Amino acid sequence: MAKKARTPLPPRPVQAPKRRDTKKPKGVPSVGGQGRSPWLLYGLAALGPVALVAVLLVLFVGGNGSSTKNVTGSAPKIDYATLPGLEKGKAPWPPEYASLPDRLAPLQLSSLGVQGSTLHIHQHLDVFVNGKHVTVPALVGIYASGDSAQGGFFVELHTHDPSGIIHLEAPKKGVFTLGQFVGVWGVRLSKQCIGGYCAAPGKPLKFYVNGKRFLGNPNNIVLHQHDEYAIVYGKPPAKIPSTYDWGPSGL
Repeated sequence: MAKKARTPLPPRPVQAPKRRDTKKPKGVPSVGGQGRSPWLLYGLAALGPVALVAVLLVLFVGGNGSSTKNVTGSAPKIDYATLPGLEKGKAPWPPEYASLPDRLAPLQLSSLGVQGSTLHIHQHLDVFVNGKHVTVPALVGIYASGDSAQGGFFVELHTHDPSGIIHLEAPKKGVFTLGQFVGVWGVRLSKQCIGGYCAAPGKPLKFYVNGKRFLGNPNNIVLHQHDEYAIVYGKPPAKIPSTYDWGPSGL
């Protein structure tokens, strides 16, 4: 039986995204306008504890139904170089929301009203730049508008908190990849670059799956239950993580 997803930690206020055009991609809800807070959770707090718990159960647990942790198949073919709105600067990288709706179709992902429950697995991602840990932020892939008329959405791949845990909660079986998650985050990822850090003499870019070097395209790393991924640029950390302690998370 699938375990309930954890409620996200309250985020720091951020500026709501501003779309470059008014054309709404097919099947994707509108996002909040300039100057509105994107965090529906702040508004929900005013409903009182009982109503808040009820709403959070709907939002963060999703529908009922059988769940699987089995993933078989190959990575989807996606042209990651053409995704709009990717961060190509230095870390840290906050979740990029302004172009997120426009990235979903190219990423072969969906805008969901609630988190899916058919395929429900979790992974952990560590990113290191010159030996220093880079935070994978909270609420990647979770966009909630402060205006109820505007709506909000989940993506199959998202984070609840800044722990580095990736939540893969899809309404149907399929294959999902690290590249799709980083694309939802809104950060450039290729065999040569992560964000604004590109491989150069003395500054290698390396990828690891469960502590073992991965030499292929990192975008095509297929996500499996409780995998540990590490992206390492420049000077490596003292130890490349090979596992993650899932006990405290309850996942």
